[in-house]
Amino acid sequence: MLSPTPAGHRHETDYDRRRLRQWLAGEARADGVSRRRLLTLLAATAAGTALGTARPAHAADTPIVKPLPPEWFIQRGTNAETRWEALRGTGHHTPNSLFFVRNHTTTPVLDAADWRLRLWGSGLRGAPGEDRPVEFGYDELRALPAVTRTAFVECAGNGRSFYTTQQGETVTGTAWTLGAIGVARWRGVRLADVLRGAGLSPYAVDVQPRGLDAEFVSGGESLGRVRRPLPLAKALDDVLLAYEMNGEPLPYDHGHPVRVLVPSWIGIASIKWVGDIEVSAQPLFSPWNTAFYRLFGPAHPEGGSAPLTRQTTKSAFELARGATFTAGRKHVLHGRSWSGAGGVAHVDVSTDGGTNWRPARLHDRPRSGTWTRWSVGWRPDAPGATHLLARATDTAGRTQPDTAVPNTQGYLFDAVVRHPVSVV
Repeated sequence: MLSPTPAGHRHETDYDRRRLRQWLAGEARADGVSRRRLLTLLAATAAGTALGTARPAHAADTPIVKPLPPEWFIQRGTNAETRWEALRGTGHHTPNSLFFVRNHTTTPVLDAADWRLRLWGSGLRGAPGEDRPVEFGYDELRALPAVTRTAFVECAGNGRSFYTTQQGETVTGTAWTLGAIGVARWRGVRLADVLRGAGLSPYAVDVQPRGLDAEFVSGGESLGRVRRPLPLAKALDDVLLAYEMNGEPLPYDHGHPVRVLVPSWIGIASIKWVGDIEVSAQPLFSPWNTAFYRLFGPAHPEGGSAPLTRQTTKSAFELARGATFTAGRKHVLHGRSWSGAGGVAHVDVSTDGGTNWRPARLHDRPRSGTWTRWSVGWRPDAPGATHLLARATDTAGRTQPDTAVPNTQGYLFDAVVRHPVSVV
């Protein structure tokens, strides 16, 4: 069941309502997209004159640079989903080699020595109407006070395939199961420190990081480089510009040399290969918070929901689908649960398709922004097919439902997943 909306969520909702009113009043800016096109959610191209100055990236010969052995990954076009059985015994942090990959285009191969981060826009101090860009090099960024944070990154479409396989709903997008998530120990600098160092104006309301990967083409139209606005309050809270991942320099596929990390929010907010950040005194919109990463469909407002922010609650077994167990023997089931609203406080497991439930043993204390590992013993009595189910409750009081509310693009699946196994 749902608890009263946490204070942070209320602030995000108030912010989204305010900026939507500004959008409808014509007071927002949307990278050159006409108001009429915004109203019909047909996103256009990137801003023509505000692109960063970084030299073009060298694209990898394949969409993903690192090896993708089939026992670790399911390849999905330009993306790679981690197999949950490969995570068994890996510890709390997902090894870089096993971390899922979500690419809109192809991983760019960038040289840290040539990389520059450009901050610009009406939300920086300067003469009225003046574009006052500020730049940081890689070494300059690393010279700033560093922080380390453990956090998950998860695609908003993680679990999308279950809208179809469990609920019979037709949705669009990559048919992820539950492997479009990973937890890492990130090291970098606070975005707040960089913004203030660049001369943050008291009138700033949005910041919009943009990646250095190739322009994304959808429906024959270039939507520009991947970018998505953040409210200033979030940017000044817990967002990092990360340059290390699990004690190593960021791998190419995960944003080398520098990426944005937005804890607990959908993965699209954590822009990889960041090259410039617009700081704006007006609300900003891009295709990634108008046409994409909002909820559309009969259960949602006409014109779509507010732009998506926090992730939902999910659980997964560290086990292959269709795994086989021996009757009459003691087995230990392992899994992980997580939520964007808080830490995971409780997990119940069913080994008989949902008829009976019992609590799992938690192996991590509840912590915001990361997952909780758990285990439960099981001695199946007789041969046959069954489903394993895990249902998490987070510290905000949110419990996974039996059915997820559908949306046309298949985002934020949060229902209990039925994991098929056989007993022999």
